[in-house]
Amino acid sequence: MDFSFCPQCGEKLRPRVCGDEGEVPYCESCKRPFFPFSYPCVICLCIAEDGSEIALIKQGYVSENYVNVAGYVKRGETPESTAVREVKEEIGLDAVSVRYAGSWYHAKSDNLMLGFECRVKKSEPVLSSEVNEAGWFTPENARKLLRRDSIGMSLLEKCLGASAERGTD
Repeated sequence: MDFSFCPQCGEKLRPRVCGDEGEVPYCESCKRPFFPFSYPCVICLCIAEDGSEIALIKQGYVSENYVNVAGYVKRGETPESTAVREVKEEIGLDAVSVRYAGSWYHAKSDNLMLGFECRVKKSEPVLSSEVNEAGWFTPENARKLLRRDSIGMSLLEKCLGASAERGTD
């Protein structure tokens, strides 16, 4: 997000050189810069505890394809607690472990996506109102269902590659 006006006092921001950052929007009234930022989000690869299946969801307002559980980090939350909350909210499953896997920038929505491998207690998903459909899929089928060039596919490949290297899956 880029600022044109000060979010505190409403004054028009003016470019000002701030050290190594170059020109950034600056409020003369509040005497502070406002650096552009992306919204932090989590994206979760939900894997059954035994590693045999992956839970994917469909959300009509996001895509017609299957996607991973994802959501915005709320003020005061850590990304890890957001991952646990989003898995519980969207598909009603309890995460037993959460492991950071990597980050990706999603230009279309200006989001910084923080990826997590979430091992979950496998049960029938309980869908939130924002989820149209959810299901358990083998890793091979999940690869076919996720869009090839998506962050979800990158997360799946990173986590499954790491699982294979650890001797688990």
